[in-house]
Amino acid sequence: MRTRANGIDIHYMIDGNGPWLTMSHSLACDSRMWDEQVAVLSKRFKVLRFDTRGHGQTQATTGAYTLELLADDAAGLLAELGVKETHWIGISMGAMIGQTLALKKPALLKSLVLADTTSRNPPEVWGMWKDRIDVAESKGMEALVDPTLARWFTAPYIKGRPERVKPIADMIRATPVAGYVGCCHALPKINLTDRLKEIKAPVLALTGAEDASAASTKTIHERIPGSEFVSIPSASHIANVEQPEAFNAALTKFYDRILK
Repeated sequence: MRTRANGIDIHYMIDGNGPWLTMSHSLACDSRMWDEQVAVLSKRFKVLRFDTRGHGQTQATTGAYTLELLADDAAGLLAELGVKETHWIGISMGAMIGQTLALKKPALLKSLVLADTTSRNPPEVWGMWKDRIDVAESKGMEALVDPTLARWFTAPYIKGRPERVKPIADMIRATPVAGYVGCCHALPKINLTDRLKEIKAPVLALTGAEDASAASTKTIHERIPGSEFVSIPSASHIANVEQPEAFNAALTKFYDRILK
């Protein structure tokens, strides 16, 4: 399905019935990365998943994006659908959007799952992101597939489960360059760590134990009073795909507690 929100056409899907739950994907993926979570969560929630600006079937605008812009896209979509409050699950970029939205519109989000992410990037990481922008613009997304997969999954998983890795690889290569580049301008600028204490909704910080951002995800837990933290063994950055059973089990335990 598609709708117009915050000046762009946004693609979204809805599954199940119950309280609203919104899912936000990582950079260079799309809403299909949540398939195995939706199969479980749609039994107790009305699950909304959408393609972020410049990803999947959502419109790609040119120029640099900001996390505030991406959060406004999500808020606009929720308003168009008449959603007054929702639970939120975000991974990587989607969790950065969730943090931004929770601080901008605290009454909108009833809970947050923040997976494999960070709340602050130091200025020196810009060089790394600039390199990725340069590769995307000069060589296209195909040149980013293998190095991205190497960061996102453990080596044994890439070698042993090629049929599971391929759909993610296909999402990376299909991401519009303008969307990838736009988001690459936004993500390094996140600087929310000192404000995390303002988040009053229940929070689960969830990470793959082998993810490079595992310590940053744990910092989010440490800065949000009353939050929970789960580290999933044998998983890297896209933990929901590499270890879906453990990821889903953590979600189920969290929602069993907060929905009592």
